[in-house]
Amino acid sequence: MGQVSDHLRRLGAALERAEYTIDGVRELLGPVAGGALARDEIVPALRATGGGSPLEALVRLFWLQVPVPADTFLDDFVAAGLAESSGGEVRARLRVEPVEGAGYAVSDLKVRPGSGGTVRPDHVVGAGGASANLARLAVHSPVDNALDIGTGCGVQALHLAGRAGRITATDVNPRALELAAMSAGLSGVANVEFVEGPLLEPVAGRRFDLIVSNPPFVVAPPGRRYVYRESGMPGDEFCRRLVTGAPALLNEGGHCRFLANWLQVRGVPWEERVGGWVERSGCDAWVVQRDVQDPAEYAELWLRDSCEAGTAEYRERYGAWLDHFERHGVTGIGFGWIALRKPAGGPPATRVEELRHAVEEPVGAYVEEILDGLVGAREFSTGCGKLVRAAAGIVQEQIGPPGAEDPERIVLRQEHRLRRAAGVGTVEAALAGVCDGTLPLEPLLAAIAQLIGQDAGQVRAHADAVLPELIADGFFVLG
Repeated sequence: MGQVSDHLRRLGAALERAEYTIDGVRELLGPVAGGALARDEIVPALRATGGGSPLEALVRLFWLQVPVPADTFLDDFVAAGLAESSGGEVRARLRVEPVEGAGYAVSDLKVRPGSGGTVRPDHVVGAGGASANLARLAVHSPVDNALDIGTGCGVQALHLAGRAGRITATDVNPRALELAAMSAGLSGVANVEFVEGPLLEPVAGRRFDLIVSNPPFVVAPPGRRYVYRESGMPGDEFCRRLVTGAPALLNEGGHCRFLANWLQVRGVPWEERVGGWVERSGCDAWVVQRDVQDPAEYAELWLRDSCEAGTAEYRERYGAWLDHFERHGVTGIGFGWIALRKPAGGPPATRVEELRHAVEEPVGAYVEEILDGLVGAREFSTGCGKLVRAAAGIVQEQIGPPGAEDPERIVLRQEHRLRRAAGVGTVEAALAGVCDGTLPLEPLLAAIAQLIGQDAGQVRAHADAVLPELIADGFFVLG
């Protein structure tokens, strides 16, 4: 194994020397061919990679998945099992793609729509939009040890390698673990332990500072199963078990960061269903729904994903998905993220919400402060003795007819992070302008009351009513 790892590490260095990186490929293809490739159209990229340089050969071989002329430069990739050679040509056996800032991911060859190929049941998918979302959501500060549940091609382990002392990566699919180990080898990552098994079983009794998972969350009818996306459990049960069970593996103050799908069931608000999961976790929790698809959209998405659209049995499979959702009263499927933190003491603080607009990335850089805000909002009162300051990057907008002396509406808006907007009254607007965390809140409120000609007790009562929500929303921060 050590010799293989050394060989893969040398191949990774060769890929870097050839500039087979995200930036190198982006510069080679240009915006037109790159945009077409993002839509799974390879013709423009083929036209842009005909010069015969090592970079062009690697892009055609491992990204576009077309044969290239045999060359001594490629012999080591053939020897490592990443490609095969015959008849003067080299063909990819596996997909090797650069991961921004993290190395190289090895996965099964991509099956593109219209190619006539099919996805094997134990297919190992490469890096994609979901894995990039999870990498941005994960904790961005150093941790001693981390766990990646359902590692697939190992892309999360690659992202974590620079900030976790030790990483354990699990998967139920032995083929995934094999390719994930190759990803680690190519990327020069040596601090990863790969363990086979389902859900939390392989690491029962152990403790971690950070747990991440891009789980097999797809909700599909019984029958055909693709291991990389479907757990075999009914509905969204896998995600529920992950949320309720993983915190037992956390050290005090440790974090879980998950992507998830959840069902929207007729007569039951989704916030109640998923809120019940996080309540049973015993953790501080922040759940965000980023998108919702109706049953037909959802079925179409995943039938395209497995290249079943256009096949002879497409209508039958499509109907089976819709029948399954109708039987269970499913009106929609939500997608989003779940962030958990094991509290050091006191009852947990939770929030379940929907955010559809663009937010500042990486979210993981400030999730801890959002959880702190939820805890602070729960404990806040004007007499609690804590200092309060307006958050950085807050701007005020006044809305009303031109020339009016008093605005009809005042809005505080966040220029960064979650980019929320909140309609506020005169007291909150005035407080946002003066509180910098250096003076106690009560004399500030007394001064505002005098300025606007209101009773100081009424102003404090108003602040007690509205400030907790503004703290939870991130407009104010407790000192």
